[in-house]
Amino acid sequence: MVDIKDPENTLYLDLKDGRVTVELRPDLAPNHCARIKELAREGFYDGIVFHRVIDGFMAQSGDPSGTGFGGSGKNIDAEFSAEPHIEGSCSMARSADPNSADSQFFLCFDRAPHLDNQYTFWGQIIDGMEHVHAIKKGSPFDNGSVEDPDAIIKMQVAADVE
Repeated sequence: MVDIKDPENTLYLDLKDGRVTVELRPDLAPNHCARIKELAREGFYDGIVFHRVIDGFMAQSGDPSGTGFGGSGKNIDAEFSAEPHIEGSCSMARSADPNSADSQFFLCFDRAPHLDNQYTFWGQIIDGMEHVHAIKKGSPFDNGSVEDPDAIIKMQVAADVE
């Protein structure tokens, strides 16, 4: 069991193989962390699939349509930082517009330096990375598109869990 420093800034992400614990980084991305917590508390992420999963790179989720083109309907301005994208980094997905992040995010499987200073880093996995590595991978020939994808069972703020 991992030691939780700040339950209000910790997420539990329940996947098919077990619980993943994410330490939020409001020091780097306060608006994104607040929005992720708001959506988690609404149950927005519960049942949403990992629609794009590229082995050795990342697993992307947060689109209620499961297509990669949907979201919650509320964009958030970029909060870029120099924090390196390493194994277990949690960062926001976006279009070519830096201020187009909404509810979609990705979890890094490995170091991805090309994402540094380009995508909003909002958290770091501190426990359960083996469950992230177990997420069903997508087709390397179809930009990581996943047939019959795995889903987020439940995502919640640790402070809300009894």
